[in-house]
Amino acid sequence: MFRTIKNYYNKKGLKDEQYTFLFEKPHPDEYVCFDCETTGLNVQKDDIISIGAVIIKENTIVSSKKFVKFVKPKTKLQIEAIKVHHIRECDLEEAEGINEVVNEFLHFIGNRTLVGYFLEFDVAMINKYIKPSLGIKLPNKRHEVSAIYHDWKIEAIPQGHIDLRFDTIMKDLDIPHLGKHDAFNDAIMTSMMFLKLKNQPKVKL
Repeated sequence: MFRTIKNYYNKKGLKDEQYTFLFEKPHPDEYVCFDCETTGLNVQKDDIISIGAVIIKENTIVSSKKFVKFVKPKTKLQIEAIKVHHIRECDLEEAEGINEVVNEFLHFIGNRTLVGYFLEFDVAMINKYIKPSLGIKLPNKRHEVSAIYHDWKIEAIPQGHIDLRFDTIMKDLDIPHLGKHDAFNDAIMTSMMFLKLKNQPKVKL
């Protein structure tokens, strides 16, 4: 109910009617899992440098329907961020501008439910660009994988500490590691975690 009310007022701010599709009722068995790599971890100051996303239909990751884009940032890459994603400024010289990439991304995700790890940050980064241009924030329903994992584990160890680090969840769910850290690989691995959790008997989305 709260989300419905929130999106009612969100939609009122929409500046371009061609994006009303974002507010349509999502298909119950379709999701988009996505991840962003950025110049740093400050939403206000840092920029997106890549977006990786994949569509999930029912219990299948449709890897043929993927979104992989690099973005030329306006801000300088932070050393700590480079150590994580290994993307350098010279790697982004031929990349597209953020406005073009975000526009393509919105058409890719459509009205589907969003899935991710540390999803709040990724959504905030997208909102940073669409709020000034479209007057809205992403209205899509969303599922945070670490929250689903926490609620699933707390059933077994209600008083215990639950490690929500990405690699820990991967290991516990016996998900294969796909190599280097990048937005698309992270989206694929997060999709596998989501499906593994989604099909647990006591998990309700």
